[in-house]
Amino acid sequence: MPLLGERFHIAIIGAGPAGLSAAGRAADYDRESGASEPGYVLLEGFSVFAKTIQKYQKGKHVMDEPGFLQLRSPVPFVAGKREEILGAWQDSINAGLNIRYDSEVAAISGSRGQFVLTLQSGAEIEAEHVVLSIGTQGNPRSLGVPGDVESDFMQYTLDDPADFNKETIVVVGAGDAAIENAIALADSGNAVYIVNRRNEFSRAKDGNLSAVLAAINDKGKPFHCRYEASVAGLELPAGSGELGAITLSTPGGEERLPCHRIIARLGTIPPRKFVESCGIEITSASADAVPDVDRHYQSNVPGLYIIGALGGYPLIKQAMNQGYDVIEFIHGKNTKPADYPLLQEQFSGLPYVMDAEDVLTLYQQRIPMFRRMNPLAFRELIIESRIMVSLPPADFARTESRGERSTVFIAAGEPVYRHGEFSTTFYTLVEGEVRLQLEEDGPWHTLKPGQFFGEMSLISGRPRQGDAIASEDCILIETPRRIMVKLMNSNEQVRDGIDRIFIVRALQAAFRPNLPLAELADIAGRIDSCRFNSGEALFTEGEEGESLHLIRSGTVVLSRGSQNMVVAQHHSGDLVGQMALMGAPLRRDTATAAVRTETLKLRRPEFLALVNDQPEHVLTLQGRLSDLLQTTNAMASQPEAARSVGFLMDQGLGEATNALVIDESLCVGCDNCERACAETHGGVSRLNREAGPSFANLHVPVSCRHCELPHCMKDCPPDAIRRSADGEVFITDSCIGCGNCETNCPYDAIKMSYAAPPKPGLWSWLLFGLGSGPGQPETFQPSAADKDRGKKAVKCDACMGQAGGPACVRACPTGAAMRLSPEQFVELVEAR
Repeated sequence: MPLLGERFHIAIIGAGPAGLSAAGRAADYDRESGASEPGYVLLEGFSVFAKTIQKYQKGKHVMDEPGFLQLRSPVPFVAGKREEILGAWQDSINAGLNIRYDSEVAAISGSRGQFVLTLQSGAEIEAEHVVLSIGTQGNPRSLGVPGDVESDFMQYTLDDPADFNKETIVVVGAGDAAIENAIALADSGNAVYIVNRRNEFSRAKDGNLSAVLAAINDKGKPFHCRYEASVAGLELPAGSGELGAITLSTPGGEERLPCHRIIARLGTIPPRKFVESCGIEITSASADAVPDVDRHYQSNVPGLYIIGALGGYPLIKQAMNQGYDVIEFIHGKNTKPADYPLLQEQFSGLPYVMDAEDVLTLYQQRIPMFRRMNPLAFRELIIESRIMVSLPPADFARTESRGERSTVFIAAGEPVYRHGEFSTTFYTLVEGEVRLQLEEDGPWHTLKPGQFFGEMSLISGRPRQGDAIASEDCILIETPRRIMVKLMNSNEQVRDGIDRIFIVRALQAAFRPNLPLAELADIAGRIDSCRFNSGEALFTEGEEGESLHLIRSGTVVLSRGSQNMVVAQHHSGDLVGQMALMGAPLRRDTATAAVRTETLKLRRPEFLALVNDQPEHVLTLQGRLSDLLQTTNAMASQPEAARSVGFLMDQGLGEATNALVIDESLCVGCDNCERACAETHGGVSRLNREAGPSFANLHVPVSCRHCELPHCMKDCPPDAIRRSADGEVFITDSCIGCGNCETNCPYDAIKMSYAAPPKPGLWSWLLFGLGSGPGQPETFQPSAADKDRGKKAVKCDACMGQAGGPACVRACPTGAAMRLSPEQFVELVEAR
């Protein structure tokens, strides 16, 4: 037990990875100085070190991400099994770390040079500096439904998966701990359901991401995922050994799953009460909020530092580097963080010379949306983004290509992106100006530093609407969609800020209101955001309408009559139901979401506020409505055409941008389309003509549709699936063959294949019979080397870059094969 009145240079609280690393570096300083007594103490409230990792399931593989960071701690850490890592850390402790167990700190008072730590035992310890590395694992997040009390049925941790066998177990959560628990339980012979409230595993490390998707895709393993599901209720078992149940709210309605037990891995909540009692400020009211710290991890209390998960960085390697860095700073060393060289390279092309740390601070303060972010989270955002600098055209012409992480140069006056371009990255303006259009040929808006753009395509997946042009001396941060989605999922303030601007700009594009921005923002605040699952109605034919919907993402079909004939389809940016507010209050059609759809719902008062004093634009809206009426009436008069469009929508083509459709009245079954595809793509065809549904001579073969928001691009660990500016979704050579895209594609348009060997030339085939001839299907046995390299994902790339367009269409002798966008479906069926 600590003695009353002991005094140390540094008191480290919490013997997790961050605390052990800090203690290891402090011990190095003691040895280097020849100190006879330790100048630090490591206080651990439990009887073991690294309690969180001690509670990991047995045999768990612990990863050492992020891979681009080097470990700089004297305490060792490499990826490996839990037991191996704990053994290495125990060796470090045995080598002489001054650790004291069962020494829970109840209170901290004072400031730099004169802290007093009061232990639960009543003893006190004095310290000049305090490093808080207590983590957040002691405060698990609950399900928030009746019956959510820890028991044999309802658990928050998993020690040994082998303790359970032949049970049905539901794991709630989509983070690393949930994934690892679920996979280990399935490997132990249990039937497992993993519940993910989102439509992808955006928070998982790459290795876990690959593993969980492989498990979901393994038809021989009783492993199931419920996406976009939340817990609606629990039924506790009536007695020992009996089944309980969990009720989930899913896109298809409520689902009841009988089960033996539930393991909730929903993350943890920072110990706010204790932290604030130490005088540390947490500026956000969110339960997830962590304290703000400076670049040296110092809180608002001078001399009190926060590292590890409590500071917002739960990854082990990052936490251990922080432990090293904070001791360096306390000892007067201005040691740069391990990621500092990466940032220096990113900022190397800026038009001024500044230290990378100063640039980070400056940029975060210039961007209102990011000011309240944890500085460490902002740092990670920048590392995952690109810095873009605009140059005068003459200077741009003299620039040379640079490293992958270096500053990217663009020519001033040229578009950052163009109207119709397929891209979903998010742009933040740091310096200079950007001229922005919200629709083709629409008015120009000037953006100033601190503003952002690109959110429309980020959210909807649709092509860019209008151009964005950078001025000279413009500095932009370009952030990939997956990073922004991850940030929006974890940071409510960022998500709300982007949503708010999205709504304002969507209203500006749709109505061009002559309103001050503040008044428009007020109207935007009164508009409801709505979500509809596939097949769910926005409104029904015959009901009285008091609102319209502006489609934010997805596809909506209008149908009419008892047979629900499809008379129109609408996509993001379109208005639906406006007729009810422009003269005909009764709904003429039923509006249904063809795929998962989000809309902005405008009621009559908001609509009138937007169009008042705009007679010219009201005429434009009326003209569009008149065109819509003509289209819907024409379709209603052609039942067969309406049913054909309905068939295409039922096949999910509402989210397509480039779909292969075959007119079976013209198709002669020659399979030239498949052969041409194989010839163009190294011997492996990307389509299956015979597979797929048909209706009224329309056939939808199995081939990539190049979706608005491609399912295959979710959860790709190496980010190997990309989209060209023209919309083609393609796979790069960085594919690692994990199979995630094959699992995620709902249309079976991706398959895993070995690389085909080089095809012999024409003369080799003619003279020696080697290989397959022109137009003949290629058959091959993969070599041993190819088998070692494994299968890689293959899919249609719409013959990107090929002269004449898709080979399947060019090779069709009768014109039966067509590549179409959803907007062309009506033209197709009307022409037939």
